[in-house]
Amino acid sequence: MVARLTNLLTRLGQKDLDRPFIAPSLLAADFTDLKTELKRVESADLLHLDVMDGVFVPNISFGPLVIDAVSKVTKLPLDVHLMVQNPEIMIGDLAKMKVQAITISFESGGHLHRHITQIKKSGCLAGIALNPGTSFESVVALLPFVDLVLVMSVNPGFGGQSFIPEVLPKIRMLHNYRKDHDKHFFISVDGGVNEKNAGVIVQAGADILVSGSAVFNQKDATLAIDNIRKNGKSRL
Repeated sequence: MVARLTNLLTRLGQKDLDRPFIAPSLLAADFTDLKTELKRVESADLLHLDVMDGVFVPNISFGPLVIDAVSKVTKLPLDVHLMVQNPEIMIGDLAKMKVQAITISFESGGHLHRHITQIKKSGCLAGIALNPGTSFESVVALLPFVDLVLVMSVNPGFGGQSFIPEVLPKIRMLHNYRKDHDKHFFISVDGGVNEKNAGVIVQAGADILVSGSAVFNQKDATLAIDNIRKNGKSRL
């Protein structure tokens, strides 16, 4: 499991010259031909998987069985966001698979520090996600313990929504905190991310751009990934 952590950190790195890292969101894929869809995005840096329980968010997506199947047909690091009411129930099962990062939602409540510790002890990177209405100040106490902060730029639950630009100051605050306190967590942004807004998102401080429709809904997914990456780099 330690090797799993090292592999992901080596793959992603921490240097500005390597940013942004592109993470296609499986939620937007064609599930009738998932193996082909995964092949289409193999030029990405990691794969983002949203687990939804229909309770924490008003939608149900997929769970560990699908993630396990996906892990067997892709070489991309798997980045799982648990949009569920009780994330601790799934952490153990996911850690046994080829999952490298597990993110829990701040708004799910409960013993967040305990859940983060559980994820890290399992050998995975531990992340915390913030909904658009959740402030930077709310999560400051957890920042010393996480490897990743996922800024939701849409209200979670459904793909295809438009980016909420009001989250940009939150991304900047996270970036400034990281710089001022010499921390090395990744900043990931998910929701309405595309080649048109990639530049301003990266300029605000994001490292990882999660993009669903702007990748999977395009005829040439490789070109879409390249364009998002290129436009992100243009603002560094």
